[in-house]
Amino acid sequence: MDYLGSMYIDNELDLEEKVRFIEKIHSEQDFYQQTVDLLVQEKQVRTIPEKFMIPVETRVRFDLKKWLGKVFHPLVYAGAGFAFATLVLFALRPVSTSQLAAVNRFVIYEPAASRVELTGTFNGWQRVAMHQIGTTGYWELNVQLSSGEYRFAYILDGSRRIADPTQPTRENDDFGGENSILKVDKQA
Repeated sequence: MDYLGSMYIDNELDLEEKVRFIEKIHSEQDFYQQTVDLLVQEKQVRTIPEKFMIPVETRVRFDLKKWLGKVFHPLVYAGAGFAFATLVLFALRPVSTSQLAAVNRFVIYEPAASRVELTGTFNGWQRVAMHQIGTTGYWELNVQLSSGEYRFAYILDGSRRIADPTQPTRENDDFGGENSILKVDKQA
């Protein structure tokens, strides 16, 4: 598959590339059919069931009875007032739904991989298995993210770590590799 088809679907073409895409789709029947097939797959992928999405925790829960027991312990009276004030100011403040962003779709083309995982700052660098899209070589995972800046990488076959090849913003990590940087803006 020519990269133009994939770039077209992901809306990543500049004007010059759009002209080349239109010319190519009109001149090459195979390219036209491959692009249509890829669009049909993309439509199916965008209707992923909610069970494949990683939920965002929006509120910190704590055991009030256990906490109150510790507050009334004779050695912690002084700390109890400070802890209570901190808890009231920060932990019990509800997260506004305006701070939540839409679902972010992570996609990578790795036809030779037998397993692809996603890891990043949005999940404490825990590995999350991505889902293979048929036999196309594409892997994907939808993740609900709050607005902010995130570092992430893909892990191929359990050991090979790579940055997102479609994400131009990167940084070196502390282990001689690279992480991609994703900035998520607030949704209106």
